[in-house]
Amino acid sequence: MLFEERFIFFPSTYPDGDYEDAAAVKNLEDCWFTAEDGVKLHGWFARADTPIATLVMAHGNAGNLSHRLPMITALRDVGFHVFMFDYRGYGRSEGSPNEEGVYRDGRAAFDYVAARNDVDSASIILLGTSLGGAVAVDVATHRKTAGLVLESTFSSAKDVARVAYPFLPAQFIMRSEFDSEEKIRTIRIPTLFIHGDQDSIIPISLGRKLFNAANEPKQFHTILGADHNDIFWVGGKEYLDVIRSFAPSLKQQ
Repeated sequence: MLFEERFIFFPSTYPDGDYEDAAAVKNLEDCWFTAEDGVKLHGWFARADTPIATLVMAHGNAGNLSHRLPMITALRDVGFHVFMFDYRGYGRSEGSPNEEGVYRDGRAAFDYVAARNDVDSASIILLGTSLGGAVAVDVATHRKTAGLVLESTFSSAKDVARVAYPFLPAQFIMRSEFDSEEKIRTIRIPTLFIHGDQDSIIPISLGRKLFNAANEPKQFHTILGADHNDIFWVGGKEYLDVIRSFAPSLKQQ
């Protein structure tokens, strides 16, 4: 319990990463904003020429936003404004990560984007990957958002602990909850779930468990052959198309 955060968060801090590649990316903007407890945070805003919606993206528990640059640019190129941010203690963001802290960071990121004059605040979609899915679900309980995309995410931290440490009582002594299953029951917005059927870190069964707890309208899309960290690469055009097709459908709700 004393070192719990070290087993949950695996940040890479600046300059570790692929920051030098960002200089060549068209319409990529460095952004700075502040969480409600005063922690200074960093993000990238990639501007589409004719946006269909804006994605606010919460990444997984390892690395930093620079490692997701191909994902950012691919989603921008299919028509989204894209904002990805680093949690406290990741990349160029200040502080140290913990459960409540990353929730604050998610809310601050959403508020920053919603306040921009080049963003339609009614067309913001939250996209959370793995741990970021828990952050996105939490933000959706506090902020009005057009839709929610949950990629390779889980029902709760205790469920993940049962899978990762089946012979240890980890789930009984954890402080961290990341209880998305309980929170998602209170959310009533269109939600898209994407999961690889070969996910060896967050089994697809945990994604299905969260899906079953969610309210309609909802859809579950399986990327065949994808593990946990390669779903974007294995999915390719299929991955991009399912997210792009989800965005226009929100206007019909």
